[in-house]
Amino acid sequence: MSIHEVKLRGHQTVAEGTMAFRLSKPDGFVFKAGQAIRLELVDPPADAGQGSRTLSLVSAPFEQELMVATRMRDSGFKRTLKTLPGGADIRIDGPFGDLTLGDTGQPAVFIAGGIGITPFMSMLRQSARDGMPHRIVLMYSNRRAQDSAFLEELQEIARANANFTLVTTMTEAGGSFVDAAMIAGATKGLRAPIFYVAGPPAMVEAMKSVLEKAGVEDTDVRSEEFFGYETAPAKDEVPRAEAA
Repeated sequence: MSIHEVKLRGHQTVAEGTMAFRLSKPDGFVFKAGQAIRLELVDPPADAGQGSRTLSLVSAPFEQELMVATRMRDSGFKRTLKTLPGGADIRIDGPFGDLTLGDTGQPAVFIAGGIGITPFMSMLRQSARDGMPHRIVLMYSNRRAQDSAFLEELQEIARANANFTLVTTMTEAGGSFVDAAMIAGATKGLRAPIFYVAGPPAMVEAMKSVLEKAGVEDTDVRSEEFFGYETAPAKDEVPRAEAA
């Protein structure tokens, strides 16, 4: 891991209240699909804390740019990030994290709540490009379709890849939260899948409890809790990705 100076290439809205930011990719920067980086403002405002946040990479390792996405809460960091012009300097550190897709060929079941979709986008983009040799199921929970970041891209991946199944649930449109029955239905026929869970802490803990009651072994569950960092982690602390 090392610190790199990069350029902001641009940003776009990817769901209501959610924005994605494109960054130049440093020469020789290597990461695994599902990992995160820490962004640091070069000239942070006084109310930005230490002026950095850790965000999961949406981009896949094969892509020529880096991309992160986040809910646009009213913080000094995010207000500044949103108003930076194209070409602005940003520092990045990383990559961090071990919520990565293994190479065993076992089926994978992704369970994402809200912006917890970000590490899975990286994995799915890479898997789609590599031909998806094994089955992947994504269970994606949001309040409404307009809150669902990258939904159209996910639907396109599902149409193009028979080995990828997308299951969405919109809680404000009458859909239920992901539960044991939904998981059982979505994973029927999968042999010894590995479960990956990413989202707000309460959602991650709830899903781990559901999986435990369904008889899934702890060794078959990978998880990432998304916290809203207001300050950068200590230098000797491996940060977790922020998505609040």
